[in-house]
Amino acid sequence: MEKIVTEFQRFFFSMTRLSSFPWSFLEENLQSNKSADLISDILKQTCLHSLCRKFPPSVRYRRLFLSELVRRQEAAGCEPLDELYDALAEVLGSEDAAEFCYKSYLLPGGDALSLLENVALISQGTTGLVTWESALYLAEWALDHPQTFTDRTVLELGSGVGLTGITICRSCSPSRFVFSDCHPGVLHKLRANVELNGLSGATTPAVSVERLDWTTATDERLQEIAADVVIAADVVYDPDVVVSLVTLLCDVLRGLSPEVLICSTVRNQETYDGFKTQLRNAGISHHVITGGVSHVFPYNRASKIEMIRLHR
Repeated sequence: MEKIVTEFQRFFFSMTRLSSFPWSFLEENLQSNKSADLISDILKQTCLHSLCRKFPPSVRYRRLFLSELVRRQEAAGCEPLDELYDALAEVLGSEDAAEFCYKSYLLPGGDALSLLENVALISQGTTGLVTWESALYLAEWALDHPQTFTDRTVLELGSGVGLTGITICRSCSPSRFVFSDCHPGVLHKLRANVELNGLSGATTPAVSVERLDWTTATDERLQEIAADVVIAADVVYDPDVVVSLVTLLCDVLRGLSPEVLICSTVRNQETYDGFKTQLRNAGISHHVITGGVSHVFPYNRASKIEMIRLHR
């Protein structure tokens, strides 16, 4: 039962689609025991958990989640659970006008990484205010390969709201980590999330958040950062953006030859193939990193995600 409760907790705090929850296991338990004890345990580890009080998922999400728990409990003919109805009444009485909400991701050691994210996928003219699948995949890969980042300077391109970088800072012991993006709204949210997770002003690792425009970044600035590892997730989504990205990667690889890792959700094969063609034309080779990753975070694993390592 503990495993089921943990799954519900992981899915709830990351605001995973309700259809992905292990409802069948819950139904089997309710039908066999006619007891709401499991629902009570789930409730304590989700809506009644201290993390939910501090960094709550959206009101709408909590409302839908609790309503589904009530429906499953009533369908099984279990005794009414007062704390469940009280929690639902509380959330029904809350306003749901917030543009942002919190999503929390549980790390292997039991700690939680919490992010302030946009409710809408596209806002302020950017997609950088939410966490995408390839960022989660790259974070899982980092957790499986901490030695890639330990005691090294890491530069992240297009950090977005910061999931991958914060995971690496919290779990992989880099000596220095540079988050970067160029959209003002994204940078504001990124700085807030870095601070939210206790990394602002940290000395181990030394953390900074910088505006880095791929079209104007200079060799001098890249040399000042002197990255040992450069990472990026979900940055290959627009042919126009790809041109400036490849130009920047040429500059990155011209200097100290850092390890460069790019993780992409392949939504448009033509755009992704065009990225690889431009890399080839620029004299940059790549190879695909194969092998799976540990399933730490809940997300849609049906998406085609590819991770490549670049070199000259």
